[in-house]
Amino acid sequence: QAQVVESGGGLVQPGGSLRLSCTASIGFFNIYTVGWYRHPPGEQRSLVASVAAGGFTNYADSVKGRFTISRDNAKKSVYLQMNSLKPEDTAVYYCALQGKYWGQGTQVTVSS
Repeated sequence: QAQVVESGGGLVQPGGSLRLSCTASIGFFNIYTVGWYRHPPGEQRSLVASVAAGGFTNYADSVKGRFTISRDNAKKSVYLQMNSLKPEDTAVYYCALQGKYWGQGTQVTVSS
């Protein structure tokens, strides 16, 4: 059974930056597509960004040019660098491996 742990959330002012980390305890981490999702209050959860085993990345239109996803297979980790944050980025952010193994989430709040 995989364990997925997110970290790096917090309170930041509009225009600020945060870096989220996702670390998994699972064999063959390198073969998994890993996605970052977010669940804003009162809305549905949606995909923010994903990185495939071969390194191909995909982003939601709302975060293109502001967020960058990357992975370090040696550390079994995926990162989400979030820049130019907006209040509408406020949400609980989740990491998931292949949409099957999920973490508990980390809260990101963008507010002045």
